Amino acid sequence: MYQFSRAIYRELSPRVIVEDRRDPTGCRNKRAVLDACETVVCRLVRERHFARPERWLFREVRPHFRVNDQLYVWRVIKGHVGLAIEFISRHPELATVDGPPPSCGAFTRKGQPCQRTPLPGRDHCPSHKHLEEIEELAA
Repeated sequence: MYQFSRAIYRELSPRVIVEDRRDPTGCRNKRAVLDACETVVCRLVRERHFARPERWLFREVRPHFRVNDQLYVWRVIKGHVGLAIEFISRHPELATVDGPPPSCGAFTRKGQPCQRTPLPGRDHCPSHKHLEEIEELAA
């Protein structure tokens, strides 16, 4: 998943604004863009139903670009985040980041998040798979 965040950053970094005289390379702004790219990809992996990830990332990085570059930034983000979402949906077992493996999206009887690994291509473990069937019927 590292490749997706770095691909977004590589395309956007040449257009980052260098505005601070004390920071002529624009490292502070570039670091903020890189951190936002990595955060959105990590959230996509950990939170399968992350609402509007493209919009979230665009809002995070927008202040670091000129007005003339905003449309370009949006198109890059939209394209790469779309590819990441498609990859995660097709290969959920390969979609991991350093850290804990994905966990079931349900809660136990005691109110704690379920710690079991979800079924391949699903958001819930075998014990909670009935919750997805209920969501599908409601839709």
